Amino acid sequence: MPERQPRKDAARNRQAVLEAADALFTRSGSAEDLTMAEIATAAGVGKGTLFRAFGDRAGLLRALYETRLEPLREAVTAGPPPLGTSTPPRERAVALLDAMLCFKLDNRPLALALEESGSGGPYGAEQYGRWHALLRDVLEQVPGLPHPGFTAHALLSVVRADLVEHLAGREGVPREQLRDRLADYVRGVVNRGGAAR
Repeated sequence: MPERQPRKDAARNRQAVLEAADALFTRSGSAEDLTMAEIATAAGVGKGTLFRAFGDRAGLLRALYETRLEPLREAVTAGPPPLGTSTPPRERAVALLDAMLCFKLDNRPLALALEESGSGGPYGAEQYGRWHALLRDVLEQVPGLPHPGFTAHALLSVVRADLVEHLAGREGVPREQLRDRLADYVRGVVNRGGAAR
C-alpha cells in the first residue's frame, strides 16, 4: 500500500506556520516570548491546526530548527570541501564542528530553547544522534584514534548551545575568535589521539 501523502492544505498550513514562527522568532529573539496563539494568528490558522501539525511547542521548535538546519545538512551530505566527504577526516571533523558552531551562533535563542526543552540536555534529541553518528563515522577514519564514539561526544560538548551562549553572549568572545579556538582544540584532540597508537 503506498504511503499516504499529507493533504495539500495541511502541507500549506504547516509551511505557513513555520514561516510565521520563523519571522516572529527572528523579531523577538526569544522562544519564551512567543505563544502558540500568536504563531497561529500570524500564520492564519487555528490553534488546533498548530497542535495537530506539531504536537506542542517543543515540536514546533524542533521543526523550525530542522528547517533552518536543512542547508547545512545538505552541505554535509553532498557538498564540496571542507564539509563534503572528499575532505580528509581530520580536517572534515574540524569543518563539521565549525559549521555547527556557526549554526548555533546564528541561531542562538532557538538552539538554546531546543536544547533546554524536555530532558534538560540535548543528548536524547534526534538531531544530536545524527550529528554524533556523522562525527563518529568521520573520526573512525582517523588512523589510530581511540574511542571515536566517546571522542565524538566530547567534541560535540564544546558546541552545546548553553556553552555557545555563555561564551558569545555572557563573555562576549568574538565569533572569529571562537571559531579559531574551536579549530585549534579539535585539531589538538584529533591529532593527539590519532598519534597515540
